[in-house]
Amino acid sequence: MTFSDELQYLLADLGDLFGAVRPYLPVAIAGVVVWALWLYRFVASRLAGPIESGFASTTSVVVPSFHEDPEILLRCLDTWREQDPTEIIIVLDVADVDTYDRIAELGDDRVRPLLFHHAGKRSALGAGIREASSDILFLVDSDTSWTPGLLRNAQKPFADPRVGGVSTQQNVYQRRSSIWRRIADWLVNLRYYDYVPAMGRAGAVPCISGRTAVYRRDAVLPVLDDLENEYFMGRRCISGDDGRLTWLVLASGWRTVHQSSAKALSMFPSTFSAFVKQRVRWSRNSYRCYFTAIAKGWLWRVPFVAKITVLQILITPLTMGLSMFYLIFNRLDVTAVGITAATAWLLLGRGLRGISNLRRNPGDILLLPLVALVVIFVALPVKLYAFVTMNKQGWLTRHDNQVGADAQDAATLAPVDTAAAASDLDDLGGPREVAA
Repeated sequence: MTFSDELQYLLADLGDLFGAVRPYLPVAIAGVVVWALWLYRFVASRLAGPIESGFASTTSVVVPSFHEDPEILLRCLDTWREQDPTEIIIVLDVADVDTYDRIAELGDDRVRPLLFHHAGKRSALGAGIREASSDILFLVDSDTSWTPGLLRNAQKPFADPRVGGVSTQQNVYQRRSSIWRRIADWLVNLRYYDYVPAMGRAGAVPCISGRTAVYRRDAVLPVLDDLENEYFMGRRCISGDDGRLTWLVLASGWRTVHQSSAKALSMFPSTFSAFVKQRVRWSRNSYRCYFTAIAKGWLWRVPFVAKITVLQILITPLTMGLSMFYLIFNRLDVTAVGITAATAWLLLGRGLRGISNLRRNPGDILLLPLVALVVIFVALPVKLYAFVTMNKQGWLTRHDNQVGADAQDAATLAPVDTAAAASDLDDLGGPREVAA
């Protein structure tokens, strides 16, 4: 056989191979891009350690509280007081008189409850921020507690005069008390171990979570009116205050960073319906916030990792929807072997993406199939519904005639177990010290 004949056979074999794999190329190319971006953020996040400095200043804790379960609010208040901020300003709705009295009875001069007619969370934040006198503002949700050292560690990044906002590490309080809290904690872990540190390292966290967000007062006051009076397509915005404030600070030229050593624990829904409502609200907020950032040109001025993350969030329903449609209707072999292989591939991919959570909570491997279904459900029907209803304003999980948020009041919690709570802190990498 001549060399020419061998070459022809080789080219023919390559042609057959290409013909066999060509139908899978669209999904393969999309998969390579998605996994490359994930790996880029994953590695960058591992390179972003906690920020260290000796910076400390005066601190004002500002807490908007609308019909919060007083047992939850007072438990969280104890964790804030233990860290000795300069002042704590709790902006209660005018109907929360009993809670006002219980706070006043503490006799702590650092704690100032205010009765205020809430017109949404933004109005209460504005009222509290204007009352604050300190250089550093801690904007805290009324159902969020702090682990030891948060106040001290969250101030350290402000040694850099370019830093205007600091994101804190987040987790779910009593994650073991509900399967939906365990799933929420899984998803929160992915965000705060694999995504946010990479963007913080670049100085552009695109949304500093309002569960505990830390800002320079000088960065917030000039944009406070824009926070309180945002309109989207002619309608006043109610929720989404944390994303809006973050982008206003970024657009003003400040850096927003992440401090992994400042750790907070928040209440999350204990039921599926409340879990879905929360995801719908968050998705609507993200769409409004990020489309505004694109329209105003803010997005194009942030570093690549933040830019690509925002764009990926926006197009996830489209990319996942097309991928699922292509695989199910064009490539799936509808046999036991084919369905098993597709399921195994889906679970393997979700398991790899969940490695940060599984390292901390190995028992969650049993939740992997449910998490995979939840991710698909959130990325497709939930986000699509949120997209077409993005300008529907409302809180969804808090109501005028209800104490506490849906499935997030004290009755949904397990009895306090010091050993279990200490174990939860171990999962966070925190000390075995618990504020009951």
